[in-house]
Amino acid sequence: MLLFIHCAVAQNLPIYKNPKYTVKERVDNLLSLMTLDEKIGQLSVPLGWKMYQKDNEHITVSKLLKKEISTRKIGMLWATLRADPWTKKTLLTGLNPEQSARATNAIQKYAIEHSRLGIPLLFAEECMHGHMAIGTTVFPTAIGQSSTWNPVLIQKMASTIADETRSEGAQIAYGPILDLAREPRWSRVEETFGEDPYLVAKMGEAVVKGFQGDTLASSRKVISTLKHFAAYGISEGGHNGGAVYIGERSLFQDYLYPFKKAIQQGAQSVMTAYSSVDGIPSTSNTYLLRNVLRDNWGFNGFVVSDLGSIEGLKGDHHVAATNVGAATLAINAGVDADLGSNGFNTALKEAIEKGKVSIETLNYAVRNVLTAKFVTGVFDHPYVDEKKASKIVHSSKNIAIAREVAQESVILLKNENRLLPLSKNIKKIAVIGPNANTMYNQLGDYTAPQPNNKIITVLNGIQNKLPNAKVTYVKGTPIRDTTTTNIKAAVEVAKNAEVAIVVLGGSSARDFKTKYIETGAATVSQKGEGIISDMESGEGFDRATLSLMGNQLRLLKAVVATGTPTVLVLIKGRPLLLNWPTKNVPAILDAWYPGEQGGNAIADVLFGDYNPAGRLPISVPKSVGQLPVFYDHLAPNRRSYVEEDGEPLFAFGYGLSYATFKYSNLKITVDEIGKKIITVALNIKNTSGIDGDEVVQLYVKDEASSVVTAVKQLKGFQRVFIKSGEEKRLVFKLPIEELSLYNTEMKRLVEPGFFNLMIGSASNNIRLQGEFEVKNEIIFK
Repeated sequence: MLLFIHCAVAQNLPIYKNPKYTVKERVDNLLSLMTLDEKIGQLSVPLGWKMYQKDNEHITVSKLLKKEISTRKIGMLWATLRADPWTKKTLLTGLNPEQSARATNAIQKYAIEHSRLGIPLLFAEECMHGHMAIGTTVFPTAIGQSSTWNPVLIQKMASTIADETRSEGAQIAYGPILDLAREPRWSRVEETFGEDPYLVAKMGEAVVKGFQGDTLASSRKVISTLKHFAAYGISEGGHNGGAVYIGERSLFQDYLYPFKKAIQQGAQSVMTAYSSVDGIPSTSNTYLLRNVLRDNWGFNGFVVSDLGSIEGLKGDHHVAATNVGAATLAINAGVDADLGSNGFNTALKEAIEKGKVSIETLNYAVRNVLTAKFVTGVFDHPYVDEKKASKIVHSSKNIAIAREVAQESVILLKNENRLLPLSKNIKKIAVIGPNANTMYNQLGDYTAPQPNNKIITVLNGIQNKLPNAKVTYVKGTPIRDTTTTNIKAAVEVAKNAEVAIVVLGGSSARDFKTKYIETGAATVSQKGEGIISDMESGEGFDRATLSLMGNQLRLLKAVVATGTPTVLVLIKGRPLLLNWPTKNVPAILDAWYPGEQGGNAIADVLFGDYNPAGRLPISVPKSVGQLPVFYDHLAPNRRSYVEEDGEPLFAFGYGLSYATFKYSNLKITVDEIGKKIITVALNIKNTSGIDGDEVVQLYVKDEASSVVTAVKQLKGFQRVFIKSGEEKRLVFKLPIEELSLYNTEMKRLVEPGFFNLMIGSASNNIRLQGEFEVKNEIIFK
């Protein structure tokens, strides 16, 4: 009898509520039942942290949510669980994991029960290096993630982030960022995987796999939103969101390549960039959003604007005279969802009523959003287990993964006379510098408030490693402010120590005094405004120079002058000028922003419990005047300047190890008829007395082509563990498609001819070379 009743109820359900039907059938049915206002509402993505009320442990929906549901019939929320100085959510006023699940359930329940058709919401969250919510695991930022050169590990990290995010009630994770960082003055370098298309693509694919898994209906997976489409990271002068000037061939060959690979991997969402490309804003670029993304690449997900970028068509780019004009441009170009919810709204309704936007165009956008809701299973399973979140989020397993990513991301830039690893028998250690014990300075821009005992600083890590040593800490100076410097105290502790570990760099740490624009980007504080914050990186903090700011270099010079062996540890979000340290400091580690376990990971490297093998994902210049200095520039080779040569201080792919490795026995086999694969094999031997990882890098140069190509291009890499004295045979399978170029007619093909293949430990440290020939033209779509 119970079974009969259940079947009868299921048969009486509307098609869109019945899981027996296909996603397309359910979307078609729901769309046919919706009013114009309901359709427009589905495209609105308001700011989510305003939608709940917290009174101690009591979580309720806000009056604003009730208004948004009743009047605008919204379809999504963004950053509901976000906490930071911009949102004004603190450890006290924000939500812990269990409260987060309770809040999303309450919001979801109200939305379903108070909308005419019972349509659930989608929750989107920032997830660049962990879910940006209180209590979650904080991983290294993307520039550190790519320094691991280990996509398998990054996929595991992304899967962990997805699990934490979904457990708290969200279905969409913003990330990865696939912009190429070829302008280090730009404020958001830390959020990228670096300068190289191939490396960025591999890391992006790994994150998409980790986020989305095999099915988005899983209670542990989230939609991956790719950012920022397109070419956002090379704006003029490094100004965030500034104009981009780039040729069509370079756009497709380099800057769109990682996005295409991520779409092929199945990414279900794309975010537009604030910038314009050759005079066309990304949020109104019909060619990129419709012709390329959907027609050519087969993208079947939804496109969301960046926060306020639809309004920016009028207010920033001035390609629309009115809000109606801006909404018209965006949706006709292919934008499906309005982040911030102030771009479409009444302006889109007016555009439809005036015939500027067709119902077919509106339905197409709504269909894409509704499809995401059915694919993620939120119609059938709208709520999460509130008790489960606290068990999943920040588990001991997740903390261990954060430490593993941090370890693998650390780059050994210099190790003169094998100063590192340090002996664990050292009794007196001086730990100095603004980033030695300032926990927010080792976390990225998109980070929630943290309890003091959660983040392991470098000082904490060293104390954990050597509990019986005398470890003396002096800050010495802030990052930017020069009014509170105490270099004398730092010199005194350095003189009385066996080794001085100086931790310098930059900071993306926001504080509650910082001012923000509507998009959440921070505004730069200048002298004369009181104490200057440490923040010199992160969204909105573009740089004119790349020097160590404030009195940091002065502090370092004073410590080195004591004669005490000195190790420089860099914690930062972008490449900085390191000319003096490279000449005068015997050992240098680069850790970027290493996340919550950064201090332990750095201590592991300093004292030899972990052999570093991180590699630079971005070139480090000698001066700003060299820029751009990325390695895979177009031929010819770069020439020297009057003042200095044109080579970077540290090249792309560079990084040292405590071990040494020998490369030999290169063999290249070409199959251009069958599998269309180039097989490359070589031997790697660990010639040292210590086990370690080697990152083997494969580069290719087209020796003659119909258009100008790069002097070399990364086309493969493997991070491999090799024991002391052990020799391994490595095999690369290089698809011939990776040799393709866009010819004079913008057709993508592999041209017949000879290619130079290079194997090495860095882009400028080639150990083996060989030549191979492709005999036939091979055309690709």
